[in-house]
Parts: sequence; C-alpha cells; structure tokens
Amino acid sequence: MSSESVKTFASLETPGYVGFANLPNQVHRKSVKKGFEFTLMVVGESGLGKSTLVNSLFLTDLYPERVIPNATEKTNQVVKLDASTVEIEERGVKLRLTVVDTPGYGDAIDNTDSFRAIIQYIDDQFERFLRDESGLNRRNIVDNRIHCCFYFISPFGHGLKPLDIEFMKQLHNKVNIVPVIAKADVLTKKEMLRLKKRVLEEIEENGIKIYPLPDCDSDEDEDYKEQVKQLKEAVPFAVCGATTLLEVKGRKVRGRLYPWGVVEVENPDHCDFIKLRTMLITHMQDLQEVTQEVHYENYRSERLAKGAPVPPRRQTITENDKNNAVSEKDRILQEKEAELRRMQEMLAVMQAQMQQQQP
Repeated sequence: MSSESVKTFASLETPGYVGFANLPNQVHRKSVKKGFEFTLMVVGESGLGKSTLVNSLFLTDLYPERVIPNATEKTNQVVKLDASTVEIEERGVKLRLTVVDTPGYGDAIDNTDSFRAIIQYIDDQFERFLRDESGLNRRNIVDNRIHCCFYFISPFGHGLKPLDIEFMKQLHNKVNIVPVIAKADVLTKKEMLRLKKRVLEEIEENGIKIYPLPDCDSDEDEDYKEQVKQLKEAVPFAVCGATTLLEVKGRKVRGRLYPWGVVEVENPDHCDFIKLRTMLITHMQDLQEVTQEVHYENYRSERLAKGAPVPPRRQTITENDKNNAVSEKDRILQEKEAELRRMQEMLAVMQAQMQQQQP
C-alpha cells in the first residue's frame, strides 16, 4: 500500500470522525454534473427595457431575431408568450435558463383580459409537471414551471396603475413576484425613493404578496446578513439595462451614454442592477423551493380536491417499453391466470381418463 493511501485511511480513522461531513461535496458534484434549470418570466408594457435587462443580467442575447411591431400593430396586438431557452456555462456549472416574455401585455386600448393568457400559461406548466410526475418516466422530468416573475413598473407614473394592481393580485398565489421599476436613469435619486415608497405602500394596501427574501439565521456571517438587509431595503428594485460597452476613466463599463455623462449599469450608486442580479443568483434555489413547496402544492391540492383525474401523459410506447411498463401487479395476475389455465387443462385430462375407464 502506498504512503498516500496510508495517510488517507489514517485521516479517516481520526477519533470522532465518521466522514459524513463530505456529504455536501457529494451533493455539489451531483448537482454540477446534472446542471440546473431556471425559468424566469418578465411582464410589463413595451418600451420598459425588459429584453435589454435580461440580456444584461445573463450576458447573452436571448432575442436575436426579434421584430419590434409599430404603433398601429401594437394597438391590435394580443398578449403572446414567447419562451426562449439558452444553455449558459460558467466555471463548469451549467444553467438551462428559460425566459418567458409577454409581448403585447398592456399595449392594447382595452387591457381587461391581458393577463388571462399569462395565468393560463402558468397553470399549463403546473398541469404539465403534475402529469409528468404521474407518468412513467419520472426521472427525466423537465421543469418548465415559472420560478420567478419580474414585474416591470413604469417610472413615468406616480405609482402602480390599476392594471399593475389587478395583475399582481391575480398572480401572487401562483408565482414569486419581484417588482422592478424600469428605466431608473430617467429619475433623480429623490424621485426614485419617493416612487419606491409609493409602490410599496400600494402593494401593502392591496394585499399583494411579493416574493419575501428569506430571513437570515443567527449563525450566518455578518457580511451575508448585511447583504440580505440591503437587498430587502432595495425592493422594489430600480434598474436600467445596457449591453453596450463604454470607456470611462480608462476602464470598460456597460452603460448608457448621455450628453451629461454615463449611466453605469453595474454601479450601485446609479441603479439597483447589481442588487437585482445578486438577489436572483443567491436566492435562485429558494425561488425554486418556494415554487415547489408553496405555489405548485397549492395548485396540486386544488386540482386533487376537485376530484378531477390527472390526464394521462401522451407518449408513443414501443413494444419494449410496453414490456418494461408492465407493473408487478400485472405480472402476478398474468402468472395466476397461466396457473389457472394449466389446472383447468389438467382437470380436463383427468376427466377424460375417468370417462375412458368407466365400463
């Protein structure tokens, strides 16, 4: 045995050491190998910079072939849902990111039913997941449920519009809503603080439940506690996005160039972009857990309480799949039936012999 092997076993034989402290490493390796899935929905009127913000957050181009409709087309446009998926890899960790955009939301003259399609889409993803969970191939379920919804609020008003309030009321029990004030660079700091306060007041007055950042445990380090405190104070996040690289004082920054200066997207003094990205990345797992344990369970409970059967999953089953899909119960029944047939055949043979022996 080599000297390295002896050292390894010696370290494992340390008094009081069993080895389960390595369990997090096993979980980490397995998770990295499998990769992660996350679905983000962005909702808001056209022109608020939704696409630019998403591209800025993940340093990718999710909408390379998008065609912007003109004003006439917008007035007649109905709400469509456009899901774009991209595989992002960073330091060996893979993320399958799906962004669901809602072009047409809030653009029509009559927006009464503009959120119906969005609610239907969220319910459809819950239904699909429920059906897959009840199907045969449960190991390879693709999770397309909406884990987070960025709701974009216009900076040009004096708070929430009736459509904003109605939409969030309809959706707060189905998805994690994160309110975002768009185009933060059009307001002064004082105006932004006043708008944030007004939005929070209206959210509370209307009983709207937005995504609550999880509280810190007492044993967390002070830096993390301070980070969570700052994130909670920043809600609703006032952001602006940009994918253009500009040179400021000898360094490259992403931002927007104006006659009076440059708005740096990743400068905390200019907007909450860094805080929004930190919230999304550091709490991505929690957003998924809340979706699973709260929103999906609510949908599942309502679905089962109604007594409606879960529709079977549509799939093409080959002959091999059919053979593999026979349950243990079916196999036992088949064996019993075969045994019964054998007994009936034996009985028939015995009866024939008895008849031949009779004079």
